[in-house]
Amino acid sequence: MKQIGVGILGFGTVGAGVAEGLLRNRQVMAERLGVDVVLRRIADIDVTTDRGVAVDASMLTTDAMAVINDAGVHIVVELIGGTGIAKTLVLAALNAGKPVVTANKKLLAECGDEIFDVAEKNGVDVYFGASVGGGIPIIRVLREGLAGNEIQSIHGILNGTCNYILTRMEHEGLPFDAVLADAQRAGYAEANPGLDIDGFDTAHKASILASLAYGFHVPMDKVLVEGIRNLSGMDVKFAAEFGYRIKLLAVVKREGPEIEVRVHPTLVPLSHMLASVNHVFNAAMVHGDLSGDTLYYGRGAGREPTASTVIGDIGDVARNLAAGRSRYARGVSVANDGKFAMRAPSEVASKYYIRLMVLDKAGALGIMATILGKHGVSVLAATQKACEEEEEMPGYVPIVMLTHTAKGADMDAALRDILTAGVVNEPPVSLRMI
Repeated sequence: MKQIGVGILGFGTVGAGVAEGLLRNRQVMAERLGVDVVLRRIADIDVTTDRGVAVDASMLTTDAMAVINDAGVHIVVELIGGTGIAKTLVLAALNAGKPVVTANKKLLAECGDEIFDVAEKNGVDVYFGASVGGGIPIIRVLREGLAGNEIQSIHGILNGTCNYILTRMEHEGLPFDAVLADAQRAGYAEANPGLDIDGFDTAHKASILASLAYGFHVPMDKVLVEGIRNLSGMDVKFAAEFGYRIKLLAVVKREGPEIEVRVHPTLVPLSHMLASVNHVFNAAMVHGDLSGDTLYYGRGAGREPTASTVIGDIGDVARNLAAGRSRYARGVSVANDGKFAMRAPSEVASKYYIRLMVLDKAGALGIMATILGKHGVSVLAATQKACEEEEEMPGYVPIVMLTHTAKGADMDAALRDILTAGVVNEPPVSLRMI
């Protein structure tokens, strides 16, 4: 049986999980794949800390290039993260004619074109199933399972940290800061959580999914990104009273020749399947023209779920090498050839939830309705809500409005005019609805 050697760059949480899985399930993989996948080398700046995995000391090195240049290493697995040294090493591996497996969504979202160009030039694979959704096979679904579909939309909950925070804010009535602190203590959030709570981790993943679905690299500056850092418990509560749950949602959508890619807190109806995805779990709903809606659910991060997907990619690449072929030099599943273009964020349209702290006097509501109407924003429903005692503002009352579909630019202009009209005492809150 042909042996295929694997070298791992990065021996952190996921790297240790991949090493453990390859060692534990070597025989199982050989029986299923017809190829003997052998862990040969591991590189990390720290090779002395116990990762809970029994590996031969001779496998460990602090020299990543030694792994890439090892003749016994046929597949390079990059689990360092970021766009610094990780990019340098991935390019070095590809230029050495070695296929790469990675979970690095930031690298692919920001530097994907360069990475895939180099892979194509050298005739080698780049696999990245674990870059989106951890243990969920959403990348494989778009590359293979739904290859015969025109993808019309993707809606995803793709960040476990944010989903954990939003779940506890709703279920326990806790403020954002308190839940974030708990998430950090539990290891669900980083010490510096900005990448997660400001939406950029989800945006990187949305960019990758859009690139696969529509065949072109999605520049990050064309992605609308809003996080949950400033989300109020008041709005979580009011949304629930209207029959909605707030989720940080990635939306990838086709409207004719235009593609919109956006990430933002979103009101999701309680009857919608994504509304039941709670705590650290992820899910992606894909709508294809033939398949209709399909849903993919599971753990979006963590040692074992992410390692599972990485090892699945290693197995595919090993079979490719054994067969003497390359399947996925390019990161996209179709060729765009100018077929699609990005829709400007200001032109993206959706229904809205608006919450305003309004001066408690006759005529104030009429002023706001007039301003919204002037900008083409039609109100579906409006109601005055009651505040908790600690949220009360003397002389002001919370008014919540739900709107019909409106363009982002029109809504922004209307809210700016309302803020300067003298009837609210703080910037209006606007959240999109699914």
